[in-house]
Amino acid sequence: MQITFIQIIVWLIVGALAGTLVGRVVKRSREGFGRWTNLGVGLIGAAVGGFLFDLFEIDLGLGELAISFQDLVAAFVGSLIFLAAVLIVRKQAEKKKSIPSD
Repeated sequence: MQITFIQIIVWLIVGALAGTLVGRVVKRSREGFGRWTNLGVGLIGAAVGGFLFDLFEIDLGLGELAISFQDLVAAFVGSLIFLAAVLIVRKQAEKKKSIPSD
């Protein structure tokens, strides 16, 4: 599969949209995590969500567009999963720091 410039632009747009939505939902503020963090979370979420939707053969039947609604939903779900994983890892790291060593 050859990646085109247009596909990269579409990924950036979907990532920005999904990251902004997730940031607003999780942080409950208009800014979310901030412009660049929202984009990063959205791009990682788009990759995670796209992989999971392909793996489990999830097809929402939402139709095809240059940016499909299914792509946005997959990116949103993937972003939430990514953030949950980050929070779990942070909590585990905090637990290890708070346990005194002998």
